Amino acid sequence: MAKHMQRDLEKLQGLVLKMAGHVEGAIYSSIRALRDRDPDAAKRVTDGDNEIDQMENEVQEECLKILALHQPVAVDLRRIAAVMLISTDLERMGDLAVGIAERAEMLAVPPTISVPERLAHMTAATTDMVRKALDAFVHQDVAAARTVVRLDDVVDDDNDHIIAWLTAEMKKSPDLVDAGISLFSAVRHLERIADHATNIAEDVIYLVEGEIVRHKPQAIQPAAH
Repeated sequence: MAKHMQRDLEKLQGLVLKMAGHVEGAIYSSIRALRDRDPDAAKRVTDGDNEIDQMENEVQEECLKILALHQPVAVDLRRIAAVMLISTDLERMGDLAVGIAERAEMLAVPPTISVPERLAHMTAATTDMVRKALDAFVHQDVAAARTVVRLDDVVDDDNDHIIAWLTAEMKKSPDLVDAGISLFSAVRHLERIADHATNIAEDVIYLVEGEIVRHKPQAIQPAAH
């Protein structure tokens, strides 16, 4: 029984990592479409969302199958619970990437508003958070997971600066309000992706330590030695 459960857990990990790869690709492509004003690239992101949705269903079904067949306990049970939560966050990241791609299509037509330089920094920080959160899951690395949670402040700071810049630009040029609102929305979606990366990192802490740290900022700090 233990050998069969281990095999199924390994299959489950492969499924969620495959899903994560597709989501990372969607995030990258949506931002590139926004930056390059490329409606074709944006459409490829929206067209790929159904595949991510199907992957989430497959992961969730596999989790339920393991629960029913093997009745796992302790860390194995936490792993399945964490994977279910992570797959939901990944699916929502995919939806947010689609939202960015849709805004990219809108911003591909005049009048155009410039993309602030700070967005490149925000994008790099967000994608780094996503990658680090998934690596923390693979390696069950609590220290790395805590780092991801703290990095969310960097993305929030970028978000605040970009929104302030956009607000000033729209006040100066009322004809850019529609484009500005679309870019505002895309930036907000990116910030939400970082929030979901934070959720995944918190799930890693739960998986390894058995402690639920969501909504508990004091629990994120590393233990004193």
